[in-house]
Amino acid sequence: MSDVRTETSDVRTGGGVTRTGAGHVRPGRLKIYLGAAPGVGKTYRMLDEARRRAARGADVVVGFVECHGRPGTETMLNGLEVVDRTSCTYRGGEFTEMDLAAVLARRPQVAIVDEFAHSNVPGAGRNPKRWQDIEELLAAGIDVISALNIQHLESLNDVVEKITRVPQHETVPDEVVRRARQIELVDMPPEGLRRRMAHGNIYTPEKVDAALANYFRPGNLTALRQLALLWVADRVDEALQTYRVEHGIGGVWETRERVVVALTGGPEGDTLIRRAARIADRSAGGDLLAVHITRSDGLAVGTSHASLARQRRLVEDLGGSYHSVVGDDVATALVEFARAENATQLVLGTSRRGRLERFVTGRGTGETVVKFSTDIDVHMVTHERAGRGTLLPSRRRTLSTVRRIAGPVAGLLLPVALTFLLDLDAARDRLNLTSEALLFLLTVVGVACIGGVLSAVIASVTASLLLNYWFIPPRGHFTLSDPNALLALAVFVVVAAIVAAVVDRSLRLSRRAARATAEAETMSSLAGTIVRGGATIPALVERTRETFGMDSAELVDEPPGEEGATVVPAGPGAFLVLRGRPLPSSERRVLAAFAAHVGAAVERARLAEAAAEVEPVKAADRMRTALLRAVGHDLRTPLAAGWAAVSSLRSSDVEFSDADRDELLATADASMAKLNRLIENLLDLSRLQAGALTLNLRPTTLDEVLPTALADTPDVEVGDLSEVPAVLADPPLLERVVANLAGNAARHSPAGRKVLLTASAHAGRVELRVVDRGPGLPPTDRDRLFEPFQRLGDTDNTTGLGLGLALSRGLAEAMDGTLVPEDTPGGGLTMVLSLPFAERVEHPSSTQRVGGGV
Repeated sequence: MSDVRTETSDVRTGGGVTRTGAGHVRPGRLKIYLGAAPGVGKTYRMLDEARRRAARGADVVVGFVECHGRPGTETMLNGLEVVDRTSCTYRGGEFTEMDLAAVLARRPQVAIVDEFAHSNVPGAGRNPKRWQDIEELLAAGIDVISALNIQHLESLNDVVEKITRVPQHETVPDEVVRRARQIELVDMPPEGLRRRMAHGNIYTPEKVDAALANYFRPGNLTALRQLALLWVADRVDEALQTYRVEHGIGGVWETRERVVVALTGGPEGDTLIRRAARIADRSAGGDLLAVHITRSDGLAVGTSHASLARQRRLVEDLGGSYHSVVGDDVATALVEFARAENATQLVLGTSRRGRLERFVTGRGTGETVVKFSTDIDVHMVTHERAGRGTLLPSRRRTLSTVRRIAGPVAGLLLPVALTFLLDLDAARDRLNLTSEALLFLLTVVGVACIGGVLSAVIASVTASLLLNYWFIPPRGHFTLSDPNALLALAVFVVVAAIVAAVVDRSLRLSRRAARATAEAETMSSLAGTIVRGGATIPALVERTRETFGMDSAELVDEPPGEEGATVVPAGPGAFLVLRGRPLPSSERRVLAAFAAHVGAAVERARLAEAAAEVEPVKAADRMRTALLRAVGHDLRTPLAAGWAAVSSLRSSDVEFSDADRDELLATADASMAKLNRLIENLLDLSRLQAGALTLNLRPTTLDEVLPTALADTPDVEVGDLSEVPAVLADPPLLERVVANLAGNAARHSPAGRKVLLTASAHAGRVELRVVDRGPGLPPTDRDRLFEPFQRLGDTDNTTGLGLGLALSRGLAEAMDGTLVPEDTPGGGLTMVLSLPFAERVEHPSSTQRVGGGV
């Protein structure tokens, strides 16, 4: 048995309730022992801590503990003060619950309250759920220690039902559990838990076999254990991130390997992803995150959207996550993303630039990331494109700070250097004035490409003066007084300025095109997220925050008045609010598109809600139509038979013997009984649809309902039911469910083979099995088995009502039960009816009127 704990802080105080300030009560602290399944030892560990706290002088009372008849757990209560429970009567049964008022009046320092997800018996207290009772204790300043199984978490309810095939009706919102100061995982391997079960340390002997064969199968326990471990691990990550933010910790804490792989959209991305996945796998389940940095200035070179889409699928297939981030500088944005995700390792591809290009353009992204990474390990991975150049020609398309400084300097120095070279004797003998002027013009164009128009003007003036002084006769003198010389100088400057302006304009247009490409790439990534099903409103808001590298993002009804927040409309009555760095106008345009998608998602949610309100009306119309088509067949036969029998008896033309008269009366009686059952089924079905079926739930034994339920189905073999506890059910409705199941099984059983009816109890529920040895049913047809107006195998819905199984499932669910089909070993079909124990009320909200469809 091992423990995993997550907590923020734990301030110890002396006995009694802690008060702060002028009589204000400090809210109590909640600790939860979380387990993967019943029997792992949560209650035992909870009571052990209570004894240890009491030994240290703390005022500890037991508000409610359920020992389930386990001697070892009951022994742990020795020496602890136990608050008496309160008793209540509910639908003829006696129940006990925690006496919340008594615990509040006692005002201990620590209260032990078991079964955090328990539903209180109606009328036993002021809250429907025990976790709400616990919140009252916490508000009163009382520390609470409780226990919870992973299957009771609301977010995992459907997952657990798919794994175990057992619905969980008692759930707790995840947010309530997350507010606990401490969450301690009580863990046990599946093999050890099954041994405890086999030794009778969890359930009584008569329940062991059924439990081991159903809920406590090794696969179920392994899956539940993994869910518990992962959920607690996520809470540990949240607590760690909160602590780092609160304490301003920007460094990487290597508590868990998180590998970030940088993707450029080039063909080498597949190699990098697989390499990063291998690194993460060797780190005992490390996280894999792929990130593509979209330059806000549009300077993405060699990016293939098709490659990015393929690489995203590869990352997700390998169990990783894909992220897209907008950043002014790729290296800085990459390192900031890695630090925000607490990454421990970065995987980058070696540069695709050749040696000459690296020499001319300087340090690349990889070298810059290595410089800034500090405590993050950087892996430079070679690939087939390394050193072979980029896929698209790399051109300087914007003026960085270095270029703005280097341009004017080059405009002064390069013409001087060219003058020195041309003034050498060897060059002077081979070149004439025209060649020399063209070389100066080429130098001016080169400077324009580096520094823009201003640098070109400086270079043209410098070059023209040097050309006039050194190369136009008389050499060594300025000939500015000559009109031709002035004209040549002016033309030279104008030509150089025009060339520089054209070059600068081309750079600006290229920059705009690149920025538009970057914006299109970002929007394409967003559209891909929507197509892949990530278009929920929280997912889109989180995607927006991540893309623009903001600290937080939220959707609000009214724009906030705070300074520093970026607010954009997201549809009628909705605003997207981002907090963090200021966004330039170019990024705000993309943000407006994101906000439009969020607004569309909000509108879709509103339309879906409206459609959901209309759907029950459409379903009711479809059911009425089907009923009108089907009702004739099933009602016609008993009506015709009964009518014929009664008409014959009333006829004066024929003399019937006593035997004939008795036979006709029996036919009429049977027809009327069948007709009455059909009408009752129709009425009950309509009540279920309308939510107006009144239940009378009370403790009911199977021996109480089986004789009547099986009266019309004599060929049923009933197993030993002496050890099966009473269930919480409505006896007449349970009788009808069993009768329908037995009759259906008898119709499909071969001649001479009896229907078998058995029952067993485990995990707080009784499972009643009705077994036939008929032809069975393929898994693909099992959903159709419960369609209300079509018998299985019908080609239309005019051959009869087929209400038996549909009504049975509806009635079972109304009584907080389930009805599912299973294969019979050796051939046939088994219908499994599951109902809760009578001593527990798991879903009291369904005790008066129920509905919602069959």
